[in-house]
Amino acid sequence: MRKSGNAVWRWLLSTSNRTFVLYPLAIIAFEMILHNARLEVQPWGVSLLVWGYLQYKLVGRYRLQRGGGGPGLSVPPQRLCTDGPYRWVRNPMYLGHLIFLAGLALTFSSWAAAVLLAIHIPWFDRRAREDESRLAGIFGRDYDAYAARVKRWIPGIY
Repeated sequence: MRKSGNAVWRWLLSTSNRTFVLYPLAIIAFEMILHNARLEVQPWGVSLLVWGYLQYKLVGRYRLQRGGGGPGLSVPPQRLCTDGPYRWVRNPMYLGHLIFLAGLALTFSSWAAAVLLAIHIPWFDRRAREDESRLAGIFGRDYDAYAARVKRWIPGIY
């Protein structure tokens, strides 16, 4: 029994599992309870869900192929990725999470999902800053030069 409890806990600790599985299920359940089992869906919001998930998934695959390492920074990359999607922003995978969460709020016209997004913006920003500090420690001047020319979240702005 203990092993299955640990597996569930490990699954819940995964940011991607929470963002792309747990949160959507929770928001759908919440909205259905709130609206007497009727779910209002804004079809145009689905494009943000798809965009956010694909950005996260495809950029993750790209980073693993180009930079090595493992998913996340538990196994840091062996090479610095500065091209492809990393040419535009330093944290395109985290940005994919935020785009997905925005899509969740808009798709279901959900204030609860909007609150979830509002909570996660500073959370991902803090996490990105911690990751960037670790990458600067690993790659030194190369990372500093990269960070000086590529913005953290929004190309050319921030």
